[in-house]
Amino acid sequence: MTNLVNVKEVTKIYGKKGQKQFTALKGISFEAKKGDFIVIMGASGSGKTTLLNILSTLDKPTSGRVEINGKDISNLNKNAMADFRGKEIGFIFQDFNLLENLSVRENIALPLSLQNYPAKKIDPLVEKVAKRLEIADLLDKYPTQLSGGQKQRVAASRALVHEPAILLADEPTGALDSKSARELLTTMEELNKQGVTTLMVTHDPFSASFGKRIIFIKDGKVDSELIKGEKSRRVFYEELLAKLGTLEN
Repeated sequence: MTNLVNVKEVTKIYGKKGQKQFTALKGISFEAKKGDFIVIMGASGSGKTTLLNILSTLDKPTSGRVEINGKDISNLNKNAMADFRGKEIGFIFQDFNLLENLSVRENIALPLSLQNYPAKKIDPLVEKVAKRLEIADLLDKYPTQLSGGQKQRVAASRALVHEPAILLADEPTGALDSKSARELLTTMEELNKQGVTTLMVTHDPFSASFGKRIIFIKDGKVDSELIKGEKSRRVFYEELLAKLGTLEN
């Protein structure tokens, strides 16, 4: 199976030459196949958010190469990058980023509207993804009328409505209570089983245990990995806690 994501020796340096510089990523390499559910973990300042920003085309690497769905995104110009992001990437933010003056239906439709989809094609796609995430009955409500868990399902629907190549999630449970967090993670797990390739950044071991593969980043480099394989989520969670204990020592 060909890789959906290839990250090759990616370095990111902030600051201009001759001035004080900070190296956030130091030659990171990994790959993801279609259907993977990869979790990136690391302490604050380890480089995980920088890596996510590069994968989501919100930032560019200083050196190295990033390929997503067969396209080298490392050196795309601004317009090409925005076009690629709109078609190939879905993104779930920690704080939902819903527009409160738009209905749920309009929020979910936003990526399609920005790509100038014909109006007659938008509604069926919105209703399809809303049904998939069990929020079809909320389409005519507004974000202020929703719970945190419902808002995050709307955000997930918006991220998936254009059927992107990969779903990226940045601390998606950070603003949720424990019940809503579990519901969202279970939904993400189910979507992944249906073939949605997912990459999530989190510091939370419970959230991470829903993934299939965990990549630990330390000081801008890949430190180690954990693979779930055939283990139950509970066993994988306990293995993860033990691993985090050794990393902290």
